[in-house]
Amino acid sequence: MREFTVTKNDAGQRLDRWLGKTLPLLPAPLAQKYIRLKRVKRNGKGAKRDDRLVEGDLLQLYINDEFFDAPAPENAFLSVFKPQLDIVYEDAHILLVNKRPGLLVHPDQGEYVNTLITHIQAYLYQKKEWDPRREHAFTPALCNRIDRNTGGIVIAAKTAEALRVMNQKIKDREIEKYYLCAIHGRMDPPEGRLEGFLSKDESKNQVTVHKSPVPGGRTAVTLYKTLETRNGLSLVECELITGRTHQIRAQFAAAGHPLLGDGKYGRNRDNRRYDRKFQALWSYKLVFSFTTDAGVLAPLNGRSWQVDDVDFVAEYFPGRPPKNTP
Repeated sequence: MREFTVTKNDAGQRLDRWLGKTLPLLPAPLAQKYIRLKRVKRNGKGAKRDDRLVEGDLLQLYINDEFFDAPAPENAFLSVFKPQLDIVYEDAHILLVNKRPGLLVHPDQGEYVNTLITHIQAYLYQKKEWDPRREHAFTPALCNRIDRNTGGIVIAAKTAEALRVMNQKIKDREIEKYYLCAIHGRMDPPEGRLEGFLSKDESKNQVTVHKSPVPGGRTAVTLYKTLETRNGLSLVECELITGRTHQIRAQFAAAGHPLLGDGKYGRNRDNRRYDRKFQALWSYKLVFSFTTDAGVLAPLNGRSWQVDDVDFVAEYFPGRPPKNTP
């Protein structure tokens, strides 16, 4: 329990407004609940949310200590009252979450509350599967990342061992990652391999595809297969052999067939025709093909998960569900 005495500057405010300013990490719905449960007392008695504070009032807050901390990226999960997650799979060690386009995976300078990892941490905290006060080092973390405006499956580790094993499996390429994308035009041949070297301009957060090795360049390999062509667009399935920044987007643009909606690597005049403002790209399938010991993740070996509800497939290729890879 903590006590506060209302000062002249705080007088006249509604109780719930004062509580929101004093405890910015406390979600508003939870604050209202605490007031109803009389965990917020005014001069020793229960109070109402619209009570006007008077100078000298003694407020007693029976609220968990963590909500009194200063807001920071590492405790932003406390501000999430109802985590919004589309969970594809969950066990004691990992989460597979279908991220919606527009959501950051990690905090940045402009946003540290409404991110995928923040919602995952809030979800696990509220389930009482993770409590940072009892952990010395580990925090639930993402094992892979996708661009803000790309949708699809992201792997999150719930335990330190799962994080270590999964990161190694990704490094050793024992996880097959498949994407769906919509591109302008038609690939020739309709099925094949895109291979090159990517160099990145950090200031623009943009990569360039080169046919030959360049200083700082990294090998990028993508296998692709055209599933359907309709109305000037092609639905393409891609398998990432490497996982470089903007790999699919840059390679298809370099091949003369940028992704629909991609303003960074594509052409805005082409995208306006289809009224698409961000890239049509979705990480829709994962296959776990472990060839070495996987420890706690061993039960995942040989299994796969797929997302069938992909917005641009439904919009531009209606009536055709994504096909599995043979």
